[in-house]
Amino acid sequence: MESDLEELYRRRQGAFQVMLASVTGSVDSARDVVQEAFVQALRDQNGFRGEGSLEAWVWRIAIRVAIGSNGSRELSVDEVPEVAFVDQKADPTLAAAVRELPPQRRMAIFLRYFADLSYAEIGETLGIAEGTVAATLSQAHRQLGAALSTNEVSANEVMA
Repeated sequence: MESDLEELYRRRQGAFQVMLASVTGSVDSARDVVQEAFVQALRDQNGFRGEGSLEAWVWRIAIRVAIGSNGSRELSVDEVPEVAFVDQKADPTLAAAVRELPPQRRMAIFLRYFADLSYAEIGETLGIAEGTVAATLSQAHRQLGAALSTNEVSANEVMA
């Protein structure tokens, strides 16, 4: 298991740092959180029962460390600050639309498209059913689509 964690760290530390920098507000803090999460995972290898993916289990630890949870209670995505994983300068419209998403939708979008987790892994990470993940992502897609189409019309009117 130790080698699996080492491989996961090498392969995915960048994704962990992007997400956690958004949660902590600093790249340096995110690096510390990633390291602490992996250290906790190494120390508590017996806590991983193999019922889901190792990566989803480590995400759950990392998010708890990032929000300062002591790990003794369930993760509440409402506690997670804005996730700014969309570059404001590169796509300000998309960044604004993502900021408007409720915390659970924002987190689900990140975990699906940036952390590349499956619906089952997202459910495990957030402590929700796989069907709830599907519904949450669907709602997020609709909300983003509406926000982007509204902004596109506004942008087109301004440019005319």
